Amino acid sequence: QVQVVESGGGLVQAGGSLRLSCTASGLTFGDYTMGWFRQAPGKEREGVSCISWSGGRTNYADSVKGRFTISRDNAKNTVYLQMNDLKPEDTATYYCAAGRTWYTGGSYCGGMDYWGRGTLVTISS
Repeated sequence: QVQVVESGGGLVQAGGSLRLSCTASGLTFGDYTMGWFRQAPGKEREGVSCISWSGGRTNYADSVKGRFTISRDNAKNTVYLQMNDLKPEDTATYYCAAGRTWYTGGSYCGGMDYWGRGTLVTISS
């Protein structure tokens, strides 16, 4: 049984930092592209960042470029999202997902197979 579990969310002030972690089990982690997505209240889910199975390729939404960094440790079955210079508009539930493809349907991390339940990130102004 595949499990994807996020952690690290919380409440921080604007300009602060958070690091999200996501651990996946029940799959061969190194075979999977991993992605972070987010959904703010009343808005659709959007892709935040994506990292290839080896970590050699990454992709970011324009809104987070230069502020967020995705990385992975295949030995620990974990992917991270370092978030710096956080803004109130970053407030959302952040989801981690695993998939077998890098680019699908016109989107990086467009074809994810397994999803976590999310971790809430709240940025106060």
